[in-house]
Amino acid sequence: MTAPKAQGSLPHAAALPLAREVHTYTQFGSTFEPWEYTDWIDESMSWKDTLYIGDWSPLAKMRVKGREALKLFSAIAVNSFAKFDVGQAKHIILCNRSGKIMGEGVLMKLAEEDYIFTSGPGVAWADYQFRRGQYDAEAWQIGPRQFILQVQGPNSLFVMEKVTGESLRDIGFMRFRDTQIGNVSCKTLRQGMAGEIGYELHGPMEHAHEIVNTLLEHGRDYGIRRLGGRAKMVNHVEACFPTPSVDYVPALFGEEEREFTAAYFSPNAQANYRTTDGSLAPSDIAVLYRTPVELGWRKNVKFDHDFIGRAALEPEVANPKRTMVTLVWNADDVASVYASLFRQETPYLYMEMPRNILGCVFADTVKKDGRPVGVSTSRCYSYYFRQMLSLCVLDVELCEPGTDVSVIWGRPGTPQKEIRAKVAPAPYKKDNRRADISRLSAEASSPV
Repeated sequence: MTAPKAQGSLPHAAALPLAREVHTYTQFGSTFEPWEYTDWIDESMSWKDTLYIGDWSPLAKMRVKGREALKLFSAIAVNSFAKFDVGQAKHIILCNRSGKIMGEGVLMKLAEEDYIFTSGPGVAWADYQFRRGQYDAEAWQIGPRQFILQVQGPNSLFVMEKVTGESLRDIGFMRFRDTQIGNVSCKTLRQGMAGEIGYELHGPMEHAHEIVNTLLEHGRDYGIRRLGGRAKMVNHVEACFPTPSVDYVPALFGEEEREFTAAYFSPNAQANYRTTDGSLAPSDIAVLYRTPVELGWRKNVKFDHDFIGRAALEPEVANPKRTMVTLVWNADDVASVYASLFRQETPYLYMEMPRNILGCVFADTVKKDGRPVGVSTSRCYSYYFRQMLSLCVLDVELCEPGTDVSVIWGRPGTPQKEIRAKVAPAPYKKDNRRADISRLSAEASSPV
């Protein structure tokens, strides 16, 4: 897509100042963001070496306030809320009665009886369950009125302390508090979608450009990069963050979910969720439904409360059949896919770099000794590791790192390539999200 001559030419991402040097855009939610600012290799290295600023404002946001606000989330989430402090955030997972994931996201406890839930399809499911129940609380959608900006990477702490003018060493992992950037008050959550030290800022949309420009100005000496859509999902593979409509399909299309899906999703949205590609080619979309156990979130499932899907998940947690791993694809086999483009024959399916664009579950069959044993998604080239990686839901007996499997590359009915792969841990990249920041020194870092 050609860049607009003016911001009003297409629905530009509201939180992002217009970058006139950008010529190509990609869609995120109902708006468009730059495809690249510098280039995808440079941007994908930023969260290992320096830091980036990226926009996640299009995510849905739901505020629930009242005496039974937490009762709602306890009834629909697999997570325990036995301990949940004001100023704490939890990654919560919502399932249907069959234990299949309807959505997941981050729940922040703003105050006693006051919560905000950020998600994709998970917000729709939470809103549906709220309206079906008899909860003594209020719930409403925040929508585009609030920005969500991520500042991630080893230098993120130093830049955040510069723009706020205070120490942020007191904010523990998945904790947040109010901070001030200039005249703008926002909530600063320490998380780490890049698998590194990182922060997420929540505040009023009308001040988003001011916040972005301030961060860019103060981050210049620390090598800050603006993260475009092309590199945005690389960290989801390296750090293992399975994503709806990319690694799995939310369980929208069962008979019990018919009323919900019809009420909350347009026919176009439903068609998008059903869109798939790759060698798997499922005849039933339910093949791409997933449980928390299959996505590597077994430890999040707690049976200290009743919740939707508990009965289905209890036996699976006790005796898992499949779970999440990383696959490292054989470099020679991958190279032969690209080499086929230069031969006078029908080439193999092209591998987009660094990975396929969003809006489609690209799923490939994984085999061991000729039999299907798993499903590979999110095939992605990591410049940092110089390897082609993917996430994979795999039979548990094959999850030992170093196990050899193969991935079938190419759509049915076209030339297909059996690509050798080795099982590796998920996340693949070292998890530095919980690093001790109490003694970190900006002088010890190497600004770029």
